[in-house]
Amino acid sequence: MSAPAPSPSPVPAPSAVLGSPHALPPAGSAALRAGVVGNFIDNVHVFLPVTALTPAMLVLAGPGATASAASLIIVAMLFGRPVGGVVFGRISDRLGRTRTTRVAIGGTAACALAIAVIPTHDLLGAGTVALVLALRFLGGIFVAGEYSAAIPLAMEWSPARRRGLMSGLILSMAPWAQASVAFAVAVLLAALGPEQYAAWGWRALFVLGALLSLGMLVYYRRHVVDAPMPPRPEPVPAAEGARSAPTLRGLLTGSWAPAFWQVFVLMTGLWLLTDSTVLLLTERLSQDSSLDPTAVPVVMGLASIAQALAMAAAGHLSTFTGRRRLLMIWGAAAAVAGPVLWWAAVSASTLAVAAACAALLQVATVSAYGPIAAYLSERFPTSLRSTGYGAGYSLSLVLPALYPFYVPALVPLLGRHGSVLVMVVLGGVLVVVGAALGPRLSPRELDADLDTVADGGTR
Repeated sequence: MSAPAPSPSPVPAPSAVLGSPHALPPAGSAALRAGVVGNFIDNVHVFLPVTALTPAMLVLAGPGATASAASLIIVAMLFGRPVGGVVFGRISDRLGRTRTTRVAIGGTAACALAIAVIPTHDLLGAGTVALVLALRFLGGIFVAGEYSAAIPLAMEWSPARRRGLMSGLILSMAPWAQASVAFAVAVLLAALGPEQYAAWGWRALFVLGALLSLGMLVYYRRHVVDAPMPPRPEPVPAAEGARSAPTLRGLLTGSWAPAFWQVFVLMTGLWLLTDSTVLLLTERLSQDSSLDPTAVPVVMGLASIAQALAMAAAGHLSTFTGRRRLLMIWGAAAAVAGPVLWWAAVSASTLAVAAACAALLQVATVSAYGPIAAYLSERFPTSLRSTGYGAGYSLSLVLPALYPFYVPALVPLLGRHGSVLVMVVLGGVLVVVGAALGPRLSPRELDADLDTVADGGTR
């Protein structure tokens, strides 16, 4: 496998210019800004169907629209992301991070614009939902391509002692995006009314998402370049005991398989927590709580703000505690406190109580994502980093994403809410186990460059 393409600009390696934590060259600062803002825009596209399409399902799916139609639209994108993580991850490792990111951003914008102009159910019948599903699947591929390239690029530019902080800031953009979409939907519903929102209001949100992506595409073209890597020592021939050259096969079954499957377990736990405390909580608050349906976006928006703040703090804190220790503590908290807080949120009788419980729930569970961008980048070498990041982050969401099929099957055994509470507990346990199987990544170990950390974490 060929090494990643060198940077097209004569920028010094990050390690050579960082006399202080803030001594990044302009290209490095641009990559970090793009990583933060770009991940916000990516997640706008992720959360638009979760919240924005639900009030318009009669227009999209017709009078017979059911909750399963909305669930399938969400799942379609989730299934596209593993494909994009693997495909674009390999492209990124071979052709460079910035080139790959620009292609993925363009594809994401195109999918959003296509959904914005899609015909209604009155014109296409079942074909409307089929088109939405196809576009959401393609959108998932492109979104995964963006984070598989752009986030490792930001970590490669980040100073060693700030990787945790930058990780937390980048990944905290997901709940900020969720909150922004939730509040935007609430405002449009109040301003337009449910009928006009269903007729055209939701389309404006998809157009806005596409415009944001196009703006980010322009920024990447003008300001962002790949980070030049510090020189590495010549590898020892395989016959003398060196690890085999990293390949996609090596990631899944070869020399890098232990790192990949350890990450897979950890991320499966985090995706179970995400599905149960974000997607299923939103659904159950709408269907089972005593709250007015228009209050649900407000509750989830407030919870997302709390999650974002805690996530950024978690990323930075992991630099001082070590990655493994923080993830194990957070996973244990999710398994113990998560079910209680989830039940309290769904059972709350007022908006204030529901919002407080949902906020505490998301802080105790999915805020553990804070150090993940740094952690996944530290687990794989430069030549395999985007593939490892994309596959580890995305393939692990497949089994959790099947919840619309297995949660109903568990209801007769565990009850309607008990089936979700089991997901929360299992998610927390898998985070603890996955983190325990990985390297310690102590503060002292994290001071090294990414490839040195990745090499040490596999021994």
